[in-house]
Amino acid sequence: MTPTFLRSAFAAVTCFTALALAGPAFAEMVNLKAALNGAAEVPPNPTTATGTVTATYDTVTKKLSWKGSYTGLSGVPSAAHFHTGEAGKNGGVAVPIFAGATAKSPFEGEATLTDAQAADLLAGKLYANIHTEANKAGEIRGQLVK
Repeated sequence: MTPTFLRSAFAAVTCFTALALAGPAFAEMVNLKAALNGAAEVPPNPTTATGTVTATYDTVTKKLSWKGSYTGLSGVPSAAHFHTGEAGKNGGVAVPIFAGATAKSPFEGEATLTDAQAADLLAGKLYANIHTEANKAGEIRGQLVK
């Protein structure tokens, strides 16, 4: 083999290796949204309040970032959370969205998810829930979907 051929082969292998190693570093950004209303609560309630949440999830850093708003609640929200659970089923709190004095619309935040929370999110098993004094279990709710 000639030295020129060896240099070319080495350069090709080096480039291929660099690309192969760099591939997994690119994050997939997953966009999600939720429409919040009383009909989605379990059990449903007759509130006319509504809300929205848009979120972005980075599959490499496991960071969930969100923005949302609400209107027409029966009172000042006492808290909001992302809960683990399928549509039509209640679940435990996974990630706080806001509480008490920080309960303003619009709102935004971010959190790093655990592996279990990330799996639930990507499987459609995470929902946003805004709680009020009149509706302690939640006044409006919406499933986060891609």
